[in-house]
Amino acid sequence: MYRTGDLVRWTTDGVLEYLGRTDDQVKIRGFRIEPGEIEAALTAHQSVAQAALLVGEDIPGDKRLVGCLVPTGEADPDVAVQVKAHMAAVLPDYMIPSALVVLDRLPVTSNGKLARRALPAPVIASGGGRKPATEKEEILCALFAEILGLPEVGPDDDFFALGGHSLLATRLINRIRTALDVEIALSAFFHNPVPAQLVKVLGERKRERPVLRPRSARNT
Repeated sequence: MYRTGDLVRWTTDGVLEYLGRTDDQVKIRGFRIEPGEIEAALTAHQSVAQAALLVGEDIPGDKRLVGCLVPTGEADPDVAVQVKAHMAAVLPDYMIPSALVVLDRLPVTSNGKLARRALPAPVIASGGGRKPATEKEEILCALFAEILGLPEVGPDDDFFALGGHSLLATRLINRIRTALDVEIALSAFFHNPVPAQLVKVLGERKRERPVLRPRSARNT
């Protein structure tokens, strides 16, 4: 028989009940994920000394990955951004944590093992900064809020820090295409998940578009 790693039991009336996993594997949006693989990718970055993965569920039924990391030496203010870009280059989209939490140290039990349940969830706060400065920023902020189900998103808010993940990012890119008639790759979005950043990226995409001119009629 094939060992799936699922823990089950037979009931007296012949029903097979699923109880959980015999390992740390989790299933998110149809994908089976090994937390250890993501933690290894986190610690592979030169600025990360330790890392742990947390599976959050702010909205019932919508699980998301949260990476907790301890930086090497003095914490760089942009370490989370750098690590996010690194993970986008080495992991498939569905394995990239939707948020990264920078800690001074990882919580441990009295036996010195990782206290995974004591890992802090990211604090989601949006719209607390400046207001959109341009029409395009305003449109992008509105689209971010729509996809994330938030009342407001500011131009300097990070999509993933607000609970976004790769599936929602794909939906957002489709909405941007419809609203602004411009294409953006998912990888480019992972590197620029902030409305103010996207304004610049989309402007460059607009300028890079070839100019189509009608062919001159041939003399026959």
